[in-house]
Amino acid sequence: MSDNKKKIVVLARRDHIEAMRVAAGLTIFGHDLRLIFMDRPVSQETAQSEYAELLELADIMPETTVAEMADNLPLLDAEKLFEAISNADGVINL
Repeated sequence: MSDNKKKIVVLARRDHIEAMRVAAGLTIFGHDLRLIFMDRPVSQETAQSEYAELLELADIMPETTVAEMADNLPLLDAEKLFEAISNADGVINL
C-alpha cells in the first residue's frame, strides 16, 4: 500500500464540513493529508461537529489562510499555500 501513498491537499473553500469529512476519509487509505481552511473563519458549529473529532482521530492538524483564525491554526501566506499545492500529488477543492 505504501507505493500508492499520495500527498493530498484538501482546500476547504465553500464547504468546510464536507472538506473535513473528505480529509478524514482519505486517511483510511494511508495518504498524507493537509486540510487548509480558506475563504472565511470556521463556524462554531463546524468546529464542534463530529467531523472535527474525526480530524483529531485521524491526526489531521488543519491549517488556514484566514487571518482571523491565526490564533487557533497555523496561518499560511500565499507563498506557503503555493508550496503546499505545488508539492501535492492531488488537490481537492471543496
